Amino acid sequence: MSLADIPTAEETAHEQPQRRRNRWSLRRRILATFAAGAIFMAVLLALTTYGLASSNVVQQRDQSSIDTAKRNAQIVQTALRGPAATAQPALDALASFGVDSAIVWYTNAWHMSGTDYEPPSLPQSLVDRVIEDAVPARMVTNIGGDPHIVVGWPIANDGAFFEFFSLEEVNSALSSVRLSLYIAGGLTLVLSVIAGVFASRRAVRPVVDAAQAAKSIAGGRLDTRLNPENDPDLGVLAESFNDMAAALEQRLERDARFASDVSHELRSPLMTLEASIEVMESRRSEMPERAQAAVDLLRSDITRFRTLVEDLLEISRFDAGAVRLNLDDLRALQFVEQAISVSSAPDTLLESEARAANLIIQGDRRRLARVVANLIDNARIHGDGEAKISLEIPTHAGRSEQLLHIVVEDRGPGVPSDERHLVFERFARGAAAGRRSANDGSGLGLALVAEHVRLHNGRVWVEDRRDGQQGARFVIELPAEEIDDE
Repeated sequence: MSLADIPTAEETAHEQPQRRRNRWSLRRRILATFAAGAIFMAVLLALTTYGLASSNVVQQRDQSSIDTAKRNAQIVQTALRGPAATAQPALDALASFGVDSAIVWYTNAWHMSGTDYEPPSLPQSLVDRVIEDAVPARMVTNIGGDPHIVVGWPIANDGAFFEFFSLEEVNSALSSVRLSLYIAGGLTLVLSVIAGVFASRRAVRPVVDAAQAAKSIAGGRLDTRLNPENDPDLGVLAESFNDMAAALEQRLERDARFASDVSHELRSPLMTLEASIEVMESRRSEMPERAQAAVDLLRSDITRFRTLVEDLLEISRFDAGAVRLNLDDLRALQFVEQAISVSSAPDTLLESEARAANLIIQGDRRRLARVVANLIDNARIHGDGEAKISLEIPTHAGRSEQLLHIVVEDRGPGVPSDERHLVFERFARGAAAGRRSANDGSGLGLALVAEHVRLHNGRVWVEDRRDGQQGARFVIELPAEEIDDE
C-alpha cells in the first residue's frame, strides 16, 4: 500500500466524528433497549388491563340494567292487574322508586315516567321485537350524543316496558382507569430508564475499565492489570486482557534488554576501532592518498556507529524507565546559545524575542542540549545544510502559564502532512528514505527529541515554514517562567 492510500489526519479527524454521529454508544443502546422494552410492556399491559376492565365494567352494567329493568317491569305489571287498570298508577309506583327514565306501552299508547326520554328515542327494531314478538331485548343507542342501554320487557295485556340506562358512569370509570394506566405507564417508563441507566453503567463498567487500562498501557504503564471478576464472562475478559498485557510487557522488556545488551556489547569493539583509527590517523602522512581517503571514510563510519550506539543506549534507558532528570534553572537565551556552540553547526543563526532573555526554563542541561543538537543535525542532513533557530513567546487565549517555543527551521523539502506524526517514531524516515545517502542519521534522533521533551512536560511538532518558503519548522514547546532582573 502506498502513502497515497493512507488517509490523512484531516480525513481521519473528519471521519471519526461522522462515525460517532452515525453510531450510538454501547451505553445508549442498552438504555434504548430498556426504554423500548418498558414502552412495549407498558403498552401491552395497559391494553390488556383496559380491555379486561372495560369488558367487566360494561358486562356488569349490562347485567345490572337487565335485572333492574326486569324488576321495574314486574312492578308495572303488578300495578296494571285488573280490568280497569290504567298506566298512571304504574308510573306513580315507578316514581316512588326513583325511576324517571321509563316508557310504558299500554292500551296502544305511550306513557312516560319523566320528560328526559321520549318514545322516538327508542330504536324501532327493539320496539318491534318487544311489542310484536313479546320477547325481552336490549340494545345500545346514542341519545343526545351519550351512549345508553335500552332494555325492553313485555308485560301483560300486550303491553311493554322500556327503560333507559346511561353509560356515563361507565365512561367515567373507564376514564379513571385510562388515567391510572397512563400514570402507571409513565412511572414504569421512568423506573425502566433509571434501571437502564444503572444496568448500562454496570454493563459498560468493565469495558470502561479495559479502555482505561489499555490507555495506561499505551502511555507506558505496562504493569497495569484488570481486577479479576466473579462473573464468568467478564472474568474471561479480564484474564485474557491481563495475559495480553503480561505478554506485551515481557516482549517489550526482552526487546529493551536486547537493545541495551547489544549496545553495551558494541561499545567494546567500538572503542577498539576508535583506538585503531587514532593510530592510523597518527601515521596518516606516511599513507598514500587512497589509503588516506579510506581512513577518512572509516573515521566517518565509526563516528556514525558511535552515535548509533549512544542513541540505542539512551532509548533503552527510556524503555527501562531508568531516565532521571537533573533539573536546573536555565536562562533560555544563554542556554540555547551554549547548546548551538557545542553542536555540529556552531555557526547556526539564532534569533530571539526581547522577552526571551528574561525567561527561565527548568530542565536537564545535557538532555535539552541534546535536543537542540539533534534538531540542528536533522536540519543539516535534510535541510540543505542551512538552519535557523528562533526563540518565540506564544500567546494563547485563556492560558495563564508562560510558554517558550524553540523553533528550528531549515530550507529542505519539508515534511509531508501525512508523515508529520511518523517522523518522531523510532527509525522512521518517511517517503524520503529511499533518496537519502549513507551519511543520513540512524532514525533515532527525532525519537530521542520527543522522549526528552516529554520528560520536561513539553511537546514537539513539525509544520511548514510560516514565511512561505520551502522547508520544515520544528517547534519545541516548554513551560517557562519570566523573571525581572531589575
